[in-house]
Amino acid sequence: MDLPMDIHSAANLEQAFAGNRLLAALSAEERALLEPHAELISFDGGDIVLETGDVTRRSLFPFDGLMISMQRELSGGRSVEVAAIGREGAVGGIISCGHAPAFTRALVQLPGPAVAVPMAVLEQAKQESAHLRNLFCRYSDALLSQVMQSVACNAFHPIEARAARWLLHAQDRAASDRLALTQESLAGLLGVQRTTVNAVARVLQEQGLIAYRRGAIQVIDRAGLLRVSCDCYRAVEDHFHAVLGPDGRGTPPA
Repeated sequence: MDLPMDIHSAANLEQAFAGNRLLAALSAEERALLEPHAELISFDGGDIVLETGDVTRRSLFPFDGLMISMQRELSGGRSVEVAAIGREGAVGGIISCGHAPAFTRALVQLPGPAVAVPMAVLEQAKQESAHLRNLFCRYSDALLSQVMQSVACNAFHPIEARAARWLLHAQDRAASDRLALTQESLAGLLGVQRTTVNAVARVLQEQGLIAYRRGAIQVIDRAGLLRVSCDCYRAVEDHFHAVLGPDGRGTPPA
């Protein structure tokens, strides 16, 4: 369950804003619009942040390893991940205006903390800061590119390449080689049977790329995972840097 953290600790708040790439791109004046209303919340794996149809009342800015999976539920009780969000972005009405019902379920895959900002506060800040509005518009483009690339990847690429791509993205967001993730959870994210993921994990482990222990996957050879992964990983990362860059304004074309 989500648990409040010590918002009064200046060190915690500084770490939170520096740890999320969107918040880190804000000026001191823009931070001042959000900080008085911000709350630090810690999430456990398996926590449901939003259910489909829920009214979005706050935006969450993950940092320090938190990874949230956006999942679309299908008939027959199955679901598939359409996007994953960590310290590079935000969850919950980040680009919406007014009534913003959630279209997907938001489920915590990797535990960690987030900065929570009420939607009303965020909307008012967007009205007062052109850079903040532009930052979130750029992020919406980057998030949409991830969704579109995932559609193409799921349609054409083999499960080994898709699994390697997902592990690379997860490692980026967790900022750690150890991912607190079961094979059953990974199977659900990739939309395949657990037996399929078991076989893939065994192959990756035999190649020395990962090590699987109960409830966790350890990335051993990142360069090897990059070789196994499809080019979707690099395409998404390159577009993110082109659209947002280090300061939220994008990277000028060469």
